[in-house]
Amino acid sequence: MLRRLVWFPIALVVAVLLVTLAVANRDPVRLVLDPFRPDAPVISMTLPLYAYLLGALIVGVVLGGLSTWLTQGRWRRTARIKAQDAMRWQAEAERLARERDSQLGASRLIAGGRR
Repeated sequence: MLRRLVWFPIALVVAVLLVTLAVANRDPVRLVLDPFRPDAPVISMTLPLYAYLLGALIVGVVLGGLSTWLTQGRWRRTARIKAQDAMRWQAEAERLARERDSQLGASRLIAGGRR
């Protein structure tokens, strides 16, 4: 709950800033992707400036997240291996406990029959 109380005002400020940016930069801007013929480009597009800015922001967030995910792969692999080891040891402990209980039960039957 506290996380939401902190997150909401921050998200609200960011949203207001993005809307302000979009309203202030709605003039069309031509992006030319042909360095050899900038006067008559083969590849170009015209969008509002805020679209380029928001696109760059989105691409940056995606690339940053992908980079972080890739660099943490080693730790995820280690955690997966440790979890498998823990499950294997847990199963072994349960098997040994069952064997111990069955041996105790058998020894009690034998001891009870000797009285």
